[in-house]
Amino acid sequence: MISKIRVVKQILILASLSYLFFVLGNGVLSLTSPDEVFYAQTAKEMIRHKSWMTPYLFGQPQFEKPVLTYWLLRLGFVLFGVSSFAARFFPAVFAFLGVIAVYLLSLLGFKNEKKAFISSTILMSCGLYVGLARTLFTDMIFSILTLVSLTAFFWGYSSKETKAAGILLSFVFSSLAVLTKGPLGLLIPFLVIIGFLLVKNDIKFLFCRSFLWGIFIFLLLSLPWYIVMIKKYGSGFVHEFFYNDHFRRIIEAEHEGNDKWYFYPFSMASGMFPWSLYAVASLIYLIKKFRHNAPSIEVFLICWIAVVFVIFQTAHSKLVSYILPLFPALAMISGDFIYDSALLKKGARSLFLVSIGTLAMLLLVPIGLTAGLMKSSVYLSTYLPSKIPVYYFITALLAIIILMLFFILRNKLFKSVYIPALVMPVFLLAVPMISNDIEPYISSKKACEYLLRNYAVNNTILCSKPFVRGVRYYTDKEVAVINIGGKSLFSPHPVPLLDSDSKARDFLDQQRITYCVLNRSSVVKDVGRLMGNEFKFTVLKIIGNEYLLRIERL
Repeated sequence: MISKIRVVKQILILASLSYLFFVLGNGVLSLTSPDEVFYAQTAKEMIRHKSWMTPYLFGQPQFEKPVLTYWLLRLGFVLFGVSSFAARFFPAVFAFLGVIAVYLLSLLGFKNEKKAFISSTILMSCGLYVGLARTLFTDMIFSILTLVSLTAFFWGYSSKETKAAGILLSFVFSSLAVLTKGPLGLLIPFLVIIGFLLVKNDIKFLFCRSFLWGIFIFLLLSLPWYIVMIKKYGSGFVHEFFYNDHFRRIIEAEHEGNDKWYFYPFSMASGMFPWSLYAVASLIYLIKKFRHNAPSIEVFLICWIAVVFVIFQTAHSKLVSYILPLFPALAMISGDFIYDSALLKKGARSLFLVSIGTLAMLLLVPIGLTAGLMKSSVYLSTYLPSKIPVYYFITALLAIIILMLFFILRNKLFKSVYIPALVMPVFLLAVPMISNDIEPYISSKKACEYLLRNYAVNNTILCSKPFVRGVRYYTDKEVAVINIGGKSLFSPHPVPLLDSDSKARDFLDQQRITYCVLNRSSVVKDVGRLMGNEFKFTVLKIIGNEYLLRIERL
């Protein structure tokens, strides 16, 4: 029997831990290029243009994403000022809400507090979830709105008394997901729910007045912004938003190296780290025991995982973050597998083997770091000149491994599986130690601060493609992109694109002095060739992987 007091205690524990996993130290690293600064700069420019409906970037309307994330960003800036902490605040809040939603859905479906708690702990401490909770992307907000929509539906499905409220709330959160990332906010919950009801032979569940009211509420909440944008910008909005940023990503790979059949299976396993082996074992466990008359929650979860995987697997544009909406379901089936295996004699052997495998996987990390130290790894010496963080990380991981092994040898398998949750706090505690070393390689902040502090920059800054958004965010100056012989930006930006020698020379000829933030490739391949007798360049400073140059017209 479920104890309300125990449920409240567990939720309070999860809330406290969520602060550690998602919020504490969220402003240590500056906003990174190219994506975090893209969203933050859009919110800044919306404030500057006093616009609540039209997102702006580089001084012009941009249509890559719907408006809800920018509204939340503006609220974060009001609460905390324009800062990296403020920008990352709402992804962290939504990550916490996701942990609680998984706890409540697990409690509703499994009717077991321990399963609910371990499922929530797994989600809260897996690598991809923690990473996206602490970075500014739309994926966390979108995934949690999708999760809550599905949770609301299952709540409504579970009882006649909650049917109407569950259906209506499902549509409400689906409409908010549509305002976060577009049509997928409706497509994913709809396909999961339809698939679930078809398997359960219960499609008549939707034949009710609440379903019609839900459609009306969905349209009322989600359509107005789209109607305003189409009325104001017409075919420009339709082409950019619906074709370029949605349909084109289905038929064309934005990142060609990711367009492999194994990309998402690998992303699921690696993103669940340190729970990777538990997640793989739980999928096998669920498929083996799945049957037509399986418990509703098991049918629901397998439909959930299948729908999200198939949708993103068939698209050619693939990113690890896209697959996040299925991680709540993965965490729940992992919690189910762990709890059931710990109770069954036959299952305990499987759980024992998975736990030992997890120990071996964790052990590879300190072994690899130790080997890097012994061989004076170029990678470690470049990004981490001080070895203290590495020693700390090795020691902490070894302590976790020893603690987990202790519980396994004491035959306390269920307690031992909580130990991997400590891996993420160990990593997070290392971030302040390495932030000064790695920040120049992931953010343009230091390079821009140096440039503005030491030179009178009063015209357009020339940038390599990866840095253009960051330079705009941290300088508020006009920018141009040099990418001779390369591809243009996947989504067009209203900035000069210098993709040929003639365009680059014409641009440089218009400014007596041009300051540049370039990568090494642009400096080596392009700058020297462009100079001739008309220009000369000086390398002002190298900060991380950004070369600060001054080009003077002779």
